[in-house]
Amino acid sequence: MTSGLMIAISLVLFWMAAFTLWWQMHAWRTPATLATTRFVRPDGDWELSFSLLLPARHEEAVLEHTIDRLLTSSHGRYEIIVIVGHDDPQTTVVARRAAARGKGKVRVVVDDNEKKNKPKALNTALPYCVGDVVGVFDAEDQVHPELLVHVDHAFRATGADVVQGGVQLINFHSNWYSLRNCLEYFFWFRSRLHLHAKKNFIPLGGNTVFVRADVLREVGGWDPQCLAEDCDLGVRLSSLGKKVVVAYDAELVTREETPGSLLALLKQRTRWNQGFLQVYRKGDWHQLPSGRQRMLARYTLMTPFFQAFAGLIIPANVAIALFLDGVPIGIALVTFLPLVPAAITFVFEVVGLHDFGRQYGLRVRLVHYIKLIIGGLPYQMLLSGAAIRAVWREYRGRSDWELTSHVGAHLDQDQIPA
Repeated sequence: MTSGLMIAISLVLFWMAAFTLWWQMHAWRTPATLATTRFVRPDGDWELSFSLLLPARHEEAVLEHTIDRLLTSSHGRYEIIVIVGHDDPQTTVVARRAAARGKGKVRVVVDDNEKKNKPKALNTALPYCVGDVVGVFDAEDQVHPELLVHVDHAFRATGADVVQGGVQLINFHSNWYSLRNCLEYFFWFRSRLHLHAKKNFIPLGGNTVFVRADVLREVGGWDPQCLAEDCDLGVRLSSLGKKVVVAYDAELVTREETPGSLLALLKQRTRWNQGFLQVYRKGDWHQLPSGRQRMLARYTLMTPFFQAFAGLIIPANVAIALFLDGVPIGIALVTFLPLVPAAITFVFEVVGLHDFGRQYGLRVRLVHYIKLIIGGLPYQMLLSGAAIRAVWREYRGRSDWELTSHVGAHLDQDQIPA
């Protein structure tokens, strides 16, 4: 009985790891596939107008730089709507100061909701949007001046309802976990989101996402109770058959910073994982037309459960194989089967780190590769802990928003200090 259970668990873990690795490698399968992931060169025309939403809560340290950066956009038709809380005077002062010098392109909207979260802030601003397309950025984002021109062309060239641009954490040398955090974003936005778009099921990224205003209003904006409002919106739009285009160019990505502490990272991942569970429970993905899409949706949205399960069961499985008397050698070997895709993943991550450094002009040294390998297990333990915490919070009915603070660690990080 115990032996059969160990084999079953090991096979499940093996296939989970193998599928995840295969999807993660999507963009690099062929040169042609990689080429299709980039923005097409724009034709120079401006036909669409943009309303750029910038929710900011206790973000006075980084907000002004983000607004100034957005104001350098080469696109001629856009407005910036900064959303601040009625109980956040420091951020409000920064936002109004930026609006005063923004030459009519910056407006401030006050969120009066008693309980604050990002989707409520976005919904508060939606009635004020006058653009053809609504875009979302975070308060610490470093946005490329040419991005809107490329997005405008992508909408017109493809007939898309949604364009998802790239987001990249950039301060990979700040601490041991920031390196792995940066690579996660690199693989997710550079590769895996393109697979989801190809399969017509996509959990959208939190920012640098652009939605036609009429489509956004058609679905009622963002779910105000969901902790992963971006994922939820993507699932609802996918279920309605809306066309989503994903594009990633290293030059045009929106640059961000990693969470400043392990606790902040744990809380951020808890929120995302719990949000995925909420989206799964809502069940909009049941409306997807094909069985393969629904299977992909089920697997993607259930990832927190799988991570929590793996975090609890893998140590127990290995301990049984190593220390329990009477376990046949064949069965003991099967329990180590999940280590095969894990080892391949390590090799892929090393190659990915080299590619990441090359694309962003960052000096990746031997010590970084060593940190990448040594940090693998503790980082996975942290992710498993966040998944377990998310499952527990969802079970207990706790859905308060745990805010991630930002200090601008990603700004002007073109080179690693000597």
